[in-house]
Amino acid sequence: MAAAAEPGAQAWRASGSPSPGSPACSPVLGAGGRAHLKLERAGGHATPGHSFRKVTLTKPTFCHLCSDFIWGLAGFLCDVCNFMSHEKCLKQVKTPCTSIAASLIRVPVAHCFGPLGLYKRKFCAVCRKGLEAPAFRCEVCELHVHPDCVPFACSDCRQCHQDGHQDYDIYHHHWREGNLPSGARCEVCRKTCGSSDVLAGVRCEWCGVQAHSVCSTALAPECTFGRLRSMILPPACVRLLSRNFSKMHCFRIPETITLELGDGDEGLDGSATTGAGREVLAATESSKQILKVFDGNDSMRKNQFRLVTVSRLARNEEVLEAALRAYHVSEDPRDFELQALPLSSIAGDAQALGKAGNGGTTDEETNRSSGPRDSMPEAWVIRSLPRAQEILKIYPGWLKVGVAYVSIRVTPQSIARTVVQEVLPLFGRQAEDPESFQLVEVLMGSRQVQRTVLVDEEPLLDRLWDIRQTSVRQVSQTRFYIAESKPMAPHVSLFVGGLPPGLSPQDYSNLLHEAMATKAAVVSVSHVYSLQGAVVLDVTCFAEAERLYMLVRDTAVHGRPLTALVLPDVLHTKLPSDCCPLLVFVNPKSGGLKGRDLLYSFRKLLNPHQVFELTNGGPLPGFHMFSQVPCFRVLVCGGDGTVGWVLTALEETRHHLACPEPSVAILPLGTGNDLGRVLRWGAGYSGEDPFSMLVSVDEADSVLMDRWTILLDARETGSMENSVVDTEPPKIVQMSNYCGIGIDAELSLDFHLAREEEPGKFTSRFHNKGVYVRVGLQKISHSRSLHKEIRLQVEQQEVELPSIEGLIFINIPSWGSGADLWGSDSDSRFEKPRMDDGLLEVVGVTGVMHMGQVQGGLRSGIRIAQGSYFRVTLLKAIPVQVDGEPWVQAPGHMIISAAGPKVHMLRKAKQKPKKAGAIKDTRVDNLPVPEGNTK
Repeated sequence: MAAAAEPGAQAWRASGSPSPGSPACSPVLGAGGRAHLKLERAGGHATPGHSFRKVTLTKPTFCHLCSDFIWGLAGFLCDVCNFMSHEKCLKQVKTPCTSIAASLIRVPVAHCFGPLGLYKRKFCAVCRKGLEAPAFRCEVCELHVHPDCVPFACSDCRQCHQDGHQDYDIYHHHWREGNLPSGARCEVCRKTCGSSDVLAGVRCEWCGVQAHSVCSTALAPECTFGRLRSMILPPACVRLLSRNFSKMHCFRIPETITLELGDGDEGLDGSATTGAGREVLAATESSKQILKVFDGNDSMRKNQFRLVTVSRLARNEEVLEAALRAYHVSEDPRDFELQALPLSSIAGDAQALGKAGNGGTTDEETNRSSGPRDSMPEAWVIRSLPRAQEILKIYPGWLKVGVAYVSIRVTPQSIARTVVQEVLPLFGRQAEDPESFQLVEVLMGSRQVQRTVLVDEEPLLDRLWDIRQTSVRQVSQTRFYIAESKPMAPHVSLFVGGLPPGLSPQDYSNLLHEAMATKAAVVSVSHVYSLQGAVVLDVTCFAEAERLYMLVRDTAVHGRPLTALVLPDVLHTKLPSDCCPLLVFVNPKSGGLKGRDLLYSFRKLLNPHQVFELTNGGPLPGFHMFSQVPCFRVLVCGGDGTVGWVLTALEETRHHLACPEPSVAILPLGTGNDLGRVLRWGAGYSGEDPFSMLVSVDEADSVLMDRWTILLDARETGSMENSVVDTEPPKIVQMSNYCGIGIDAELSLDFHLAREEEPGKFTSRFHNKGVYVRVGLQKISHSRSLHKEIRLQVEQQEVELPSIEGLIFINIPSWGSGADLWGSDSDSRFEKPRMDDGLLEVVGVTGVMHMGQVQGGLRSGIRIAQGSYFRVTLLKAIPVQVDGEPWVQAPGHMIISAAGPKVHMLRKAKQKPKKAGAIKDTRVDNLPVPEGNTK
């Protein structure tokens, strides 16, 4: 096992005499004189993996620990992660350097990076610099990173479900550093811990507790999930055996982009652009040179490199250390060497060099080449020297072990089986049969965590050598676990929607087999939702589940594209007795871009498994996932039409639910939002704090509301000679708010058609109302004498209609964006309206002018009737709208009657007047503090 150098290549090593042709030996002095304190020493104080050096600051900057200014020679900078600190603060540094952060992860969990976006006043978690250019953020946690820093991000996302690997029942705080509000206060010392100028302070991404990094050690490690604990679906109660499904698939997040960072994030793409505003030096001085550095065979194959700037007088050790720092490698430089590469062996050309990623250092900063002298920098590859033995950390793959890992020495004779035999006694399992255990290699990439079971005869030293040849950085991202070799029973629940409705389970099974050649031995239909045209498949083979998932998304049946979602299993028997999780539905098309922002916010505040995007399969997947939960509530984020959609799905699936009557809250995102107004949720969402919204949902009161069924075109038929043949079968729709016939529905239809033509313009509530006004002005002189075109029966009694242009059936005391159409005047002929009295009010309007006066509060509608059973006969085609959804109804009958059980809605509690003084952060309450801590 010898190190093979490329023919004609020269090598720089960290010790020994200079290689022929290497730069002359001369120390590199940083600004103010270099005081390089390697890894564990800085000013005599132990630091968590940082490589600090003293620097001279030409302008004031901030300490990343105390957030105070640093002036002059008082600053210490980490050459790897850019952590800046006062000398007096060095002894208190708890934040680990990114070079060793991967080794401190408790359970590796990959991130879900969304599309590039601009995030003001945010900082990169890797290089700690500001995000002044488009960057990535994780859709599940608070991680923000530059595009070229993604490969160096740790796989430390929130663990939101059990996957059969290290499943915990007790969860610890999941700390994320920085990007706190500037006014955030430490839970321990009550002093300000947030900063908008630097990456400082920590926050638990489950309970939301905020603290200084030093103070966080004074808090109990167990997380109680904070103020929202009764609404959060506990991760220990969610099981998803996903294997190779990406995190985006597991959380049902649309994949809008593909990161060009390689298959496993092993290296940085040479085409990644450096964000504007990053501290990139020009490197035009003759005393500097640019080195193009690769970290192994994989980066060379993909042309993924780092540009490192060093002095032409740098010693071999200095150059090698700069290259290792650029790749965040914290191992001893004496175990590596730099091998020069012939230019002919490098893929790509000089144009790609100007787009390479930033190395994140100061003197050895990543740079873009400039000028003919530096147009083609020297190319080098970091190589690991052969080792006769290594110290290897072995982690336990089971719970409740007294140590995090054990270290053993591996030699050329060490194989996977002998390592298992050596490690078992160290974990207290000496009585166990070694044949029942296996060695698992885990690659902790930022986007995917990959597990590989090693064969018993696998030589460990050769395996480590192969990893280092592939990428020297990959070793720090690789762990070895000893785990029981019991087979995992595959089980994946795959939701398939978009199928033809009304079929039997066998018909659906045959249809899917014809369309996708499903394997009957491992695929079965576990649930059928015939009315909605959807099924849930139970797949007992990981490979078949992955194949079906990818195939369904590209398949259409009867011209309709199918929808595929991977759904987890909720372990309802493990739910705490006081847990009433919140099922969240968000319509991202409502409220402009606010729906997208709310999706991200609710995924962070809750378990992302309980947040569903309605444009991706509708509300049915959410109700199926919660079907066995004994008690839950629902939050609908959208307009009145979205609320009606969810309530209809709830009515259709009620008999499948263990909680058949969940209470429903509303976050209004539409234009009218009449139901949201009645239930005190407001006229529309205008950027309120999502956490405060969830607290309001938790404190809301449950009220009842009537639901109504409208049977369309249900004609009476007499003898065959006089019967009317229907061209379409009767149609049933559900109503919650109101049903309009005539001018009201005609205006809604014109608005709907205008929005269908140019949907991009209808992203503002103000603009939408403006279109309504314009459409109404166009109809102001319109007259169709609606009373001559319809007949109305109330409780089997014919009712004579006055001269009107619109007939409206109202269930709630709000119409047309908050107008009181019925009016507040008392009338002995009718009962006082309520939304749970089992009665509908019938009101007429004489035209657009009358409607405008009603909305302005100058008049009310014409009261016509009140009842629980209505029959409307349409003598010609007339526009009709139900809860804001308009269409043109053909001549026939409309029968309106009660729809069975009333629905439980959540009405926002009246706000109590706030007392003067400071407002305490209520996201964390009753936070336990370990005994003995009095801070």
